[in-house]
Amino acid sequence: MKQLFILLLGFILFSSCNNQSYDTIIRNGMVYDGNGGAPYNADVAISNDTIAFIGDLSKAAAKNIVDAHGMAVSPGFINMLSWSPVTLIEDGRSQGDIRQGVTLEVFGEGESMGPLNAKMKADMQNDQPVFKFKVDWNTLGEYMHSLEKRGISCNVASYVGATTIRTYVIGEDNREPTPAEMAQMKALVKQAMEEGALGVGSSLIYPPAFFAKTSELTELCKAAAPYGGGYISHMRSEANQFLEALEELITISKNAGVHGEVYHLKAAGIANWSKMDSAIKRIERARAAGIDIAANMYTYTAGATGLTATMPPTLQDGGFGKLWERLQDPKIRKEMIKAMHTNTNDWENFYYGSGTPENILLLGFRKESLFPYIGKTLGQVAKIRNKSPEETAMDLIVEDSSRVEVAYFLMNEDNVKKQLALPWVSFGSDAGSMAPEGNFIKSSTHPRAYGNFSRVIGHYVRDEKVITLEKAIQKLSKVAASSLNISKRGELKVGNYADVIVFDPAKVEDHATFEKPHQYSTGMMHVFVNGTQVLKDGEHTNAKPGRFIKRREKSEE
Repeated sequence: MKQLFILLLGFILFSSCNNQSYDTIIRNGMVYDGNGGAPYNADVAISNDTIAFIGDLSKAAAKNIVDAHGMAVSPGFINMLSWSPVTLIEDGRSQGDIRQGVTLEVFGEGESMGPLNAKMKADMQNDQPVFKFKVDWNTLGEYMHSLEKRGISCNVASYVGATTIRTYVIGEDNREPTPAEMAQMKALVKQAMEEGALGVGSSLIYPPAFFAKTSELTELCKAAAPYGGGYISHMRSEANQFLEALEELITISKNAGVHGEVYHLKAAGIANWSKMDSAIKRIERARAAGIDIAANMYTYTAGATGLTATMPPTLQDGGFGKLWERLQDPKIRKEMIKAMHTNTNDWENFYYGSGTPENILLLGFRKESLFPYIGKTLGQVAKIRNKSPEETAMDLIVEDSSRVEVAYFLMNEDNVKKQLALPWVSFGSDAGSMAPEGNFIKSSTHPRAYGNFSRVIGHYVRDEKVITLEKAIQKLSKVAASSLNISKRGELKVGNYADVIVFDPAKVEDHATFEKPHQYSTGMMHVFVNGTQVLKDGEHTNAKPGRFIKRREKSEE
């Protein structure tokens, strides 16, 4: 009798679903639901912003029908480390990432777009060499809502930056906060958490973040913990002190009682490549002991940051302006050359770690007079200028009045593959979402801005067979969503928000190179964000349904 009732109920539900009309039905696709299991053939129905049904909808009607025959249907991908806060103001379509299936951009690697005091706000308004915009917000939450109002195609979320909090209260000086300042910093974290921040993000190789002690960071994380916030960090070292820096992150996570996450997991410099096995074992021991630690990564052997990363953070005490002045002092320049050739544990020396100036590729300047050097190595420019690479690096920073964007070739491909297969690793581009047009092409960029996620599917799943497609999708969606502590995202499930993508696994391909980075990936056919189609047959629809995504509320857990 019970079995008859179940069969009858199933028939009624099936009949009901096939008689309904939906906004969109994605038919005949292979559904990869984000849980890592084998795919299955099914239709997916969307009503408003929600996944309404998954199953056989052969007789149901919809305003929009997508034929997904021969294609994969999966949750939208999550960019765990996006530098799109300004690029989305410039172009809210998020073209570079949408065309890779990214439906959520996550900000906050040390710096966040709020909170801003009067000086920080004025500095941000005045320091706009390429992208011009009005700084019409003060807090992080106000900025996130301003993006929604401007119109964006992707969803957005953010950690509050530990660097931003420190700068707001202390400035850029190398000193510890007073008890009163620490209380103010914690209050700013609490405010950001109440606005919907995901937790606290840090970037500890860069000043002034470099000046923060472990105890300071722990206190900030304790302020985020009651709200379900996490701690995510570009650790104090990814090179000589890699394992010690990892231990610091684990300690902060444990003592604050929060999820801990390693930004762009890597062992930088040939002398440190062998440390990756020990780092993986340490994270897995922590996880086994109940400490919630995970990591994300990008899929390249080169990182990108400022040319200033070749110089000691102590020289940058007081901010970039002080560094700019010091680099014009002949005595300091001599000391600098010696420091750049020193293999030290006291700071992250990217000049030494690169091994040769030919492994330092110039990506971006502010002054047009320096644009001819874009795409050349530091070694090549040094020869052109008939100066040493060290002097050339200092001269370029002074002449451009910027930290100068460069790529450093530091990592090992075997480690990239090893990390990619780990079940607790998700993915972040560490780049903005761009377009090969307008202001974006005034400088070069790292190819990860256009290819990081397509490279997972095309290169590492299909071509290299490092992991299966279902496991890759799980890491690109549900693993990331779980780390962020957000609800109703990262899984194809009835009742979840309809961030859904459709792509051909045989055709997904990244085309961006270091020589020609401004090239879209291909193979992504359809992308839905909150139920609205933003990519159709591989072309952007110009729709902008993106939202500010907040961390999961305690009541939802």
